[in-house]
Amino acid sequence: MPTSINIFDEPQLNNNQAEKPFVIGKVVTTFFEGADSFYKVLLVKVEKTNTDWTEEEIVVTGNFADIAEETSYRFVGKLVDHPRYGKQFQADNYERASQSSPEGLIKYLASDDFPGIGKKTAQKVVETLGTDLIEKIISDPTTIKKVGLNSKQNQTIVDGLRNNNGAEQVIVGLNGYGFGSALAAAILKKYHEKALKVIQENPYQLVEDIKNISFKRADQIASKVGIEYNSAGRLRAGLLTTLTRLSIRNGNTYSNSKELINASFEILDTDPQQQIDNQKLAQELKELVKDHKIEVDDGKIYLKYLYDDEWKIAENAKRIIDDKQSSTKDYKTTIHEVENEAKIKYDDSQIAAINAALENQIFILTGGPGTGKTTIINGIVKSFAKVNKLSLDVNKYKDDAFPVLLAAPTGRAAKKMSESTGIPAATIHRLLGLNGNDEEDGNDIDGQLLIIDEMSMVDTELFTKLMKSIPTGMKVILVGDKDQLPSVGPGQVFYDLIRSEVIPKIELNQIHRQGDGSTIIQLAHEIKNGEIPQTLLDKEKDRSFIQCNTSQVVKVIDQVVAKAKERKFTATDIQVLAPMYRGEAGIDRLNNDVQAIMNPPKGEQQKQVEYQNVKYRIGDKVLQLVNAPEDNVFNGDIGKVVGIEINKDQKKYLDKLVVAFDQTEVSYTRNDWNQLTLAYCTSIHKAQGSEFNMVILPIVPQYRRMLERNLLYTAVTRASQKLIMVGDVNSFAECISHVSSNRKTSLRERLDKIFNPKPVSEKPELVDKKVSTDIESEEPKKDAEPDKYILTEAKILSNQIDPMVGMDGVKPNDFMDEKLE
Repeated sequence: MPTSINIFDEPQLNNNQAEKPFVIGKVVTTFFEGADSFYKVLLVKVEKTNTDWTEEEIVVTGNFADIAEETSYRFVGKLVDHPRYGKQFQADNYERASQSSPEGLIKYLASDDFPGIGKKTAQKVVETLGTDLIEKIISDPTTIKKVGLNSKQNQTIVDGLRNNNGAEQVIVGLNGYGFGSALAAAILKKYHEKALKVIQENPYQLVEDIKNISFKRADQIASKVGIEYNSAGRLRAGLLTTLTRLSIRNGNTYSNSKELINASFEILDTDPQQQIDNQKLAQELKELVKDHKIEVDDGKIYLKYLYDDEWKIAENAKRIIDDKQSSTKDYKTTIHEVENEAKIKYDDSQIAAINAALENQIFILTGGPGTGKTTIINGIVKSFAKVNKLSLDVNKYKDDAFPVLLAAPTGRAAKKMSESTGIPAATIHRLLGLNGNDEEDGNDIDGQLLIIDEMSMVDTELFTKLMKSIPTGMKVILVGDKDQLPSVGPGQVFYDLIRSEVIPKIELNQIHRQGDGSTIIQLAHEIKNGEIPQTLLDKEKDRSFIQCNTSQVVKVIDQVVAKAKERKFTATDIQVLAPMYRGEAGIDRLNNDVQAIMNPPKGEQQKQVEYQNVKYRIGDKVLQLVNAPEDNVFNGDIGKVVGIEINKDQKKYLDKLVVAFDQTEVSYTRNDWNQLTLAYCTSIHKAQGSEFNMVILPIVPQYRRMLERNLLYTAVTRASQKLIMVGDVNSFAECISHVSSNRKTSLRERLDKIFNPKPVSEKPELVDKKVSTDIESEEPKKDAEPDKYILTEAKILSNQIDPMVGMDGVKPNDFMDEKLE
């Protein structure tokens, strides 16, 4: 690494860039400015350019700090001709043009931005320090003392330059490294004016501190600034990135040293001319533990936040349960009153479930489709209100919090809860006031009873925030189907809570909702039990299986959709579900085909916009891909395009899509269209928590690596009236026989330790700082005590035994049984 680096030398705007396309001009106005990023769209009056642009004004886009209108800037980049945006200048970097000449600098320093600095003083500063004075002063504020001004003038100039140019200089540097606007904003927020220095000295620090900075990106920067292949920063970042990937990809909350080290080589060992230093890698693993970037407990290696979250869930569960008050209330009498008022008859298991919910501070209710979960939720709400003499009329709680809170992971699931109970329901994110920032805690919630539905979808991080926000004294009911797909994020919270044996629970098995000869629910239960139905290929009233090969699947689905449309099924009624996006029978292909049938183009006059090869028309069914709490829409919500606004001045970046969701209407500018996609066909994960009148389910060998019983079970249970399965019956059978393995999590153990603590003398440390590399030492000498030569976690940390002893020149890949897929 170079011994001395000027943080503004790489990258910089200088004569080396003179031959690159540039535009010098005065900013007329800012058309668009990202709320949480530096991305801007500017209208610039052209003063000079080396491009073939001949018009008076040009649109300039890019990442910029504070841009002053009526100020001239020099933009370096390229002219682009976007098929929708039209011609514009895409800036990679920029600087104030007025500050590159002595006259411009004098005028700048004598402006209102520097009170008390007149033209003569400004001229003295420029003559003494030169035209690069801004960079000099920002990098070393003491430089201003060379001019001979008084201390007040010195401070005015330093403060003014920092306020006006500090962020700008950093953004210029970050642009040079190719960081997008959102990442640039996050980097500047974290490191402030030291951002470029951090990148120059250890770009891998970004991997540890900034979300969405990839190891590959840091590696590319490191190669430019001379960071060593086996530097501590590189090895640390490789280990952290690998552990994060393992958690996200597999849904596990922990890994082990063998798996971690083996997988880390897949991203670290990129240069065949160099070799990873095994001993340094083992040392950095220990350093990460010491620095609390990762935690190790009983040989299990955790990301810090996942380790903490599982303990927090257990601790908060104990806090809530310990508040249980003794009661002599006759719940069964109340339950029968609710039963009579609703004119229904509960069976014994339903009465037991409602009674248990009223008796316990936390209660778990699980069951498959048609077992009466919704009926019981209603019974719990009404019985709780009767017991506590509460009104369920929301209009009577103008000044006080409504006592019953209902929530679910998705907007559609929350809407279903509200429709079935008649009282408001929200997404969990909305309930907690979360805006998508992973680091924020949820707001404390207020009420007496909380019911969460679709719990199998809730991951470790979200449930931690929920449990922390629940006040002591509130009753909590967790409802879901344990046999559905686990959460997309790490953990299997609902399954672990059920297995823990410390939280009261009831599992419903009796099917109630199977009237009118419905066979879908029965099919779902057979799948759950691992049975291949004898009637699978029979044409039933509510389901059928159309056998065909992969090349025929799309054509068959097109025919089914067209026929359904003829029978007055709408796009809202019909949902195609598939587990993969790419391929002949993938989500992308199916979306285009179904859109052409359900919402075909109606002529050249019809409004239509295109984004990333997807065409959107009014009436299109679309899917929200990210959480946007500020708009009350969340990942997985399905809406309908109800408006398209095309800018009259052909400024296509101002085009808008207006989408109506169940509870709100949202307007998206083109810059936000990456939050949407067509929803005629979605993944099974995205459909979880929703029901559709007709589900069309392709099942082909192409999906083989995704075919698991809980995936098929979840897909089938999305259908409320019609289920059309299309494809290969052998793949269907394979799906039923393939049971996914449980994720590697520790929540069950944490609950057991918190609820059933061992005596102090026997209780192990909750935070075990030891780590093993799974690398065995040489055999001990015969006359020595064997345990002295066994590689243990304690001996590694105390440096009694080198974890790499006898392993010179050997890589973990050389002795691992198998490489991680």
